[in-house]
Amino acid sequence: MLAAALALQGCVLSALQDVKSETSLSSSFVRPDDPQEAIGAREHPLVLAKYGGEYRNAEAEKALALVVGRLISVSDDPSRVYKVTILDTPKVNAFALPGGFLYVTRGLLALANDSSEIAAVIAHEMGHVIANHAILRQEKMSSAQLGEDVVHEVLGNTVAARVALAANQLKLSDFSREQELQADAIGIRMIGRAGFDPFAAARFLETMQAYQSFKSGKAALDDDFTFLSNHPTTPQRIKLAQRHARFFGAPGIGERERERYLTGIDGLLYGDAADEGYVRGRVFSHARLGITFTVPEGTRIDNQPKAIIVTGPGEAATRFDAAVLGRWHSLEDYLKSGWVNGLREDTVSAGTTATGLPLASADAQAEGWDFRIKVIRIEKQVYRFITAAPAGQGMIAGVSDAITDTFRQLNDTERKALAPLRLHVVTVGQGESLGQLAARMKGTDEPLKLLRLLNGLGPADLPEPGSKVKIVSDG
Repeated sequence: MLAAALALQGCVLSALQDVKSETSLSSSFVRPDDPQEAIGAREHPLVLAKYGGEYRNAEAEKALALVVGRLISVSDDPSRVYKVTILDTPKVNAFALPGGFLYVTRGLLALANDSSEIAAVIAHEMGHVIANHAILRQEKMSSAQLGEDVVHEVLGNTVAARVALAANQLKLSDFSREQELQADAIGIRMIGRAGFDPFAAARFLETMQAYQSFKSGKAALDDDFTFLSNHPTTPQRIKLAQRHARFFGAPGIGERERERYLTGIDGLLYGDAADEGYVRGRVFSHARLGITFTVPEGTRIDNQPKAIIVTGPGEAATRFDAAVLGRWHSLEDYLKSGWVNGLREDTVSAGTTATGLPLASADAQAEGWDFRIKVIRIEKQVYRFITAAPAGQGMIAGVSDAITDTFRQLNDTERKALAPLRLHVVTVGQGESLGQLAARMKGTDEPLKLLRLLNGLGPADLPEPGSKVKIVSDG
């Protein structure tokens, strides 16, 4: 499954019209005499492209700025300048680049429950910068070679292929076990010195472990940069984090600042952004484009900034993206126009979808993989489904058909009903049960589990009347 996903990961059409503009980096931040900052500045646009650009939210940015200011004042290198960017992706992640470039995703902000937890995450990444781990990891940077090879095989040396490879070239190796532990120690020391709860690091690692379990079998966790590293295992990191925290005192010491943090993230965008479409369970829908399709049970759907990746069943994977049809008068001509290497022209055929939309399909082969390419036309827009499966297994047609047979246009009522999800902070009413709170959750088929996860509630924990909790709802 991983190989197939990589095979499809870079197949981005250069004509895709739905890519968000990226926030440019202020040149005043980069000191030309600092080679580390130059490296970070060079990679910064790649990070924005990979993670959907910068998410702007004044209250969330203010909450982060207050945390970072306190951490810098007690750091081992208070003269270092840091730039913290919130990335516009629901993926839960945080990472650092050389030169003090720190990144947290809005997905991670939604998962944290107080200022001390987000301080633990940021301090951990600052620890990597202070210890020069980011520059050491940068030296290991490499492309996802398997993805490159198959993109070349299928798309050839076209503009689309070059765009695909440029978008996928940011691939960092994991930090070593020793580096992760060192960053943990530095980070916990910083949050303790800053007056935050030093046990927040262990607490958030436990939340991340629960999140990983919750997401198992759903949309994939981010593979390139992950706060929840496998080196060392999370239970070991939790124990070591608790040991470091005890140097400051017993649990209960330090500030959490839950109310201030929740105020900062109230109304935060949750899940997919509107211009990337919405994934609701197994259904992908895009209001502006007016399209929808459903993926089979047992597959995972990942809404990336420039495409949809569906992994499964087995080692199969499907990529969905869009382009302008351009000068080609027919879908058959479009398939034969040279953007697919290994195309078997004798397999090119035309037809219609179940709802009567023009469709053309063809097969291709490359390096032990079978490909089924289907293109569907709506006015001047062409929608592409590229399915990959190991050669000779005879599964390619069934996998492709199971998805494309569900593709259709949305009606006006359906389009108007689509709305982004947001994180809202609500007050628990007197006598209000956890089940009643869960009933207010939207966009999930496991509302009670997600409610507990978002609020750090264990199986037996109940929120007290008058306390604040996070829920996910539309509007």
